[in-house]
Amino acid sequence: MSTTLTVRRVAHPAVRAWWRDAAGLTAWLSVLFVVALWVSGRGLQDLGSDFFTSTGRLTGLLSADLLLLQLLLMARIPWVERSYGQDELARRHRLVGFTSITLLAAHLVLITLGYAAADRSGVLAEAWALVTTYPGMLLAAAGTAALGMVAVTSVRAARRRLRYESWHLLHLYAYLGAALALPHQLWTGADFTASPVATAFWWTAYAAAAGAVLVFRVGRPVWLNARHRLVVEQVVPEGPGVVSVYLRGRDLDRLPVAAGQFFVWRFGSGPGRTRGKPFSLSAAPDGQRLRITAKDLGEGSRRLATLRPGTPAWFEGPYGRLTANVRKGRKLALFASGIGITPLRALLEELPYRSGDAVLFLRTGRQADLLFRREIEDLAARRGVRIHYLLGRRSRDRASWLPAGYAPMPDEQVLRHLVPDIADHDVYVCGPDAWTAAVLDSARHAGVPGDRIHAERFAW
Repeated sequence: MSTTLTVRRVAHPAVRAWWRDAAGLTAWLSVLFVVALWVSGRGLQDLGSDFFTSTGRLTGLLSADLLLLQLLLMARIPWVERSYGQDELARRHRLVGFTSITLLAAHLVLITLGYAAADRSGVLAEAWALVTTYPGMLLAAAGTAALGMVAVTSVRAARRRLRYESWHLLHLYAYLGAALALPHQLWTGADFTASPVATAFWWTAYAAAAGAVLVFRVGRPVWLNARHRLVVEQVVPEGPGVVSVYLRGRDLDRLPVAAGQFFVWRFGSGPGRTRGKPFSLSAAPDGQRLRITAKDLGEGSRRLATLRPGTPAWFEGPYGRLTANVRKGRKLALFASGIGITPLRALLEELPYRSGDAVLFLRTGRQADLLFRREIEDLAARRGVRIHYLLGRRSRDRASWLPAGYAPMPDEQVLRHLVPDIADHDVYVCGPDAWTAAVLDSARHAGVPGDRIHAERFAW
């Protein structure tokens, strides 16, 4: 059974082109300012007489700055999130995080070597003395351990072995690590208190990071949940191992959400109720109800089938920039594989377009696995959407978004054959990573401009 929701036309918050540039410029300026503070504190002059301590100071300053930038990147600041998208923010967050922990390790080694040389003591003895006798160093050591654990569990091989919920819980230790490092920086970090300018900069940076986390990761979700009070209305099977959850609440017409976005969901019953899981809307929001759809891919998604009407639902979001905001032109080409149809089915319903201006490519292994087929074909009939079903097993000979039965010719040639004016379309893509990458590569080679290609993954 499936239910068609009535579309609510929404005014999407604008995404200013300069927001992304301003955020990036601010980040680079903070790094340059930290280097300037080191230079003003005789960092360059000290290289000749105390190389290890001077470079240790610099790596420590840079590590602290990048740690705060790392927190800001994933603080869910709305205008930053809408400018970059969660997958791009997650990529930059990992890059900044690994750089920060590498610089932190270098700081520990270099400072220890420098102090050992000055005290004419052994390296291990000096390290023990630093930890046990300097103010705030025990807390800093605990913070370093917390940050190290976050870094280790963020390595790709480790992430593959962890559930999203477990990884997310472990990642919260980054906040603890940053908090534990602060006393050491204030009590023994001369560069943090060397001048009124340095003191003002670091206090402002810490206040900005802490404020962003408290406001956007804690305050905003609490306020939105108190305002809208979502509960489960019904759970509807959609296919083998796939269910849709309909949710109702108060004043949903005032919830700032658009088709193509996702929330992080928690449901208030049974084991795992504290673990958040991201799910996209699978129907355009209509101001009365929301719908999410999930496939049984693990404990988090499997729980949805057991939810009962009236179960409270807590959410964080909405997140994601796979919306009307990124659209550049009039025509649309949507590419979905498997459960990736969920945000695109909502977009197909909400986005404005004329008959014949939209085409949907829907990939799945078997016809029985097609989701929302009746809803999509009803939409296609009413709104003039062309549908290409891509059924069958995957090709084993090459990385392709097409089934194995297609002629062995470059994917971009097939795409141009099926949609001759593909370069005039905005391309929206959602599916498994390898399949999505193949679609994006094909679209680029077929002549679609980069600013008309839109894809977003639940990156973590």
